[in-house]
Amino acid sequence: MKQNSNYEIFKRHPGNPILSVSDWPYKANSVFNAAAAEVDGKIILLARVEDFRGMSHLTLARSDDGINNWQINREPSLKPEPEKYPEELWGIEDPRITRLEEMNKWAICYTAYSKGGPLVSLAMTSDFKSFERLGPVMPPEDKDAALFPVKFNGLWAMLHRPVSMAAILGAHIWLSFSPNLKHWGGHQEIIQAREGGWWDANKIGLCAPPMQTKEGWLILYHGVRTTASGSIYRLGLALLDMENPAKVIRRTDEWIFGPKAHYEREGDVDDVVFPCGWLKRDNKVFMYYGAADSRICLATADFNELVDFVLEGPSL
Repeated sequence: MKQNSNYEIFKRHPGNPILSVSDWPYKANSVFNAAAAEVDGKIILLARVEDFRGMSHLTLARSDDGINNWQINREPSLKPEPEKYPEELWGIEDPRITRLEEMNKWAICYTAYSKGGPLVSLAMTSDFKSFERLGPVMPPEDKDAALFPVKFNGLWAMLHRPVSMAAILGAHIWLSFSPNLKHWGGHQEIIQAREGGWWDANKIGLCAPPMQTKEGWLILYHGVRTTASGSIYRLGLALLDMENPAKVIRRTDEWIFGPKAHYEREGDVDDVVFPCGWLKRDNKVFMYYGAADSRICLATADFNELVDFVLEGPSL
């Protein structure tokens, strides 16, 4: 497959947006940046919902086909509780869901917005009705985190994006390890933002959780291009070694998806496509993304085409 800057391997669903605030059963400003998982034959989205104070919480929606007839919880599923968890003072945002078969639970990495800045928090659930918070697992400023579904040499692994307050050195994707999901170490930078005129120069971050393939772990990440009229969020792919996730095998030079449709270019934050969840059904990948920080949209791709596309990227 020839790489082409006009070619986007993900195809937008013609019914986009598939969810917006007009679908919500209670008052809200916007819904976007939803985590995704398949649970008991249904596709669930754990959506970020922003209220009219500007604070965010998370609410569950379910669908048989992941496209239509969404059943949305009539009240927030996971609300910030700053009285118990002061790191959630200004809301909770941008969840990513990973199934941990060894624990028979789902892990949810999310961003808690504290006085000291955003940080990574973790919650566990077995039914998406009740949630056990493990609290902060990374100090601020840190976000864009997700777990791998398996252990490496007996340790859990997490991808995340720490940033210095001055951001002098840019924002890159890091990998860390833990024996118990609470205490993390072995921190190492594995995917760097490029420099200069690249679409992913200076600031990148993980989007959806790693997806396992025969060739390695498929990574979907966003890059931020700063222009005279503001920032543009686009998406790229990388491939990590199956046994050693610190080893990057491939990385696409070109972006694979970016804001083009009107619902991606205009909203609370213009020119943003931001997926927090993707999943594979049969051989099709469903990518759920926030569009312009205002609505939830869907794009799909053939799984084999995605893998072939990243394999054509430069060897690293």
